[in-house]
Parts: sequence; C-alpha cells; structure tokens
Amino acid sequence: MSHSVRRHLRVAIHAYDATIRQFIPGYEEMLRTAAREMAPAAPGRVLDLGAGTGALAEAILETSQSGTVELVDVDAEMLKQAETRLARFGSRARFTEASFLEPLPRCDGVAASLALHHIPELDAKRALYRRIHDTLEPGGVFVNADATMPAEPAARAATWRGWADHMISHGIEEQRAFEHFEEWSEEDTYFPLEDELAAVAAAGFEAECVWIEVGIAVVVGRKAASRHSRSSRITRAIPAKSATTTSTTKPASLASSSTPSTCPFPISTSSR
Repeated sequence: MSHSVRRHLRVAIHAYDATIRQFIPGYEEMLRTAAREMAPAAPGRVLDLGAGTGALAEAILETSQSGTVELVDVDAEMLKQAETRLARFGSRARFTEASFLEPLPRCDGVAASLALHHIPELDAKRALYRRIHDTLEPGGVFVNADATMPAEPAARAATWRGWADHMISHGIEEQRAFEHFEEWSEEDTYFPLEDELAAVAAAGFEAECVWIEVGIAVVVGRKAASRHSRSSRITRAIPAKSATTTSTTKPASLASSSTPSTCPFPISTSSR
C-alpha cells in the first residue's frame, strides 16, 4: 500500500499541519478527544497507524509521563516531519516506515487519525479491525478519528455542504473546496458511521462514537479485559451532545447499509 500526502492532498509537507486545519472541521477537538480516549493505554505501548506528521501521537504522549507511541506510515516525508515534531519525547516516540496492512505487534492501544479512509472496501476494514482486536492486550483500546458520510441522501448532502462551509470559513473558495473533494475521492472512501460502528463491534469490541462534527467522527473500540470474552456490541451510536451540523443524521442502527461515499459532488456548489 503506497501513499503520498504531498501528491494526494496537493500540499507541501511543511505546510500540512496548517492546511489540515483548513480542511477538517473540528480538527483540534478531534485530536483532543482521540487522545483522551487513548489515555488508559498511553502508559503502555500504542501504535499510531498512518501517523503522518505526528499530531495525534503528540497528543497521546502528552497524556502520560511514560509509555511509547510507535508511528507507522508508508510516507517517509511525513515520518521525517514527525521525528522533528516529537524529538522532545526521546525514545518514547518510535518510527516505522511500513503499511498498517502489514502484521502488527502486540500493544495496549491502537490509534488512527484521518488514515483508515484509504481502505476502499468495507470487508478490508472489517479484516483490519479484527487484526487490531487480536493484536491488543486484554483491556486494550482502539481509537479511530476519521471522516464518515451518511447513507441517507439528504443527510449526506448536508454533510458535504457543512464540510465545504468549514473550508470556506477558513479561506478556501467554494469551487476549490468541491474540487478538493473530487481530488480526494481518487483515494478516499467514507462509510456511514453506523457501518463503521458495526464493523468495530463485529471485530469483538465494545464500539462507541464519542464525538462527531460534520461527519468527522471519533469511534472507540474497547477490548474486553478477559482473554476469554468478546464485547461485540455498540454502546451508543452518536454522542448525546454532538457537535455535528448534520442534524438529519439518524442514530446508528445495527443494520449495515454498506454504502461508501466517494462522490465529491452530491449537491450543487451553489446551494446553501
């Protein structure tokens, strides 16, 4: 699995951290939430899949005075940037140039931020989630912060519109915002939140969405503390006090719609 952020996002690596905040609604809160949910595992060994420039790894390392985070990414340029960013943590930050589809070592936590949407098929995601469950120690935590897209057409249109509006509010022209969606669709696939939760639960986790804003969600999978039990349930589909602007999104059901969204223009760029 090869991937270049420079090519995919049309962004210089040194500008990534500023640009991603223009692109992603609630980016800072997403990181804080993901790090908070990973805190129980932070004193141990955490894997950060598709770690990029290390923003999530940094947030996780800051939650504990001990423990390590191993950053896994196929993009050497991004990992180099992460090494500079995380130098202050010394040997607590480790760097591996590899695909997250390769075998994973035993660990206490697995995190991912804006990375797993590069997996185009839901079956492949289910397989990865099972591997993550199996590689975690009992009581381990899986946190995935990523884009989701409702299956229902009106909710999906509202989510694309809200996402574009965020980008416009951060200085990106409306037409360019929708062009970005089209460009990203070459590699990105966004599944409905209920499908993500069902896939995490099917892997054996207790699954929960703890935060969502304009389709950007933090999904948590908690592995049972006993080696001989599996949770396999969804505790809550959407946070009771969500920051989402897609009010037409319904609470997730256990039924999977299996409807990915890569369509960059579900609505007219002139609609409001």
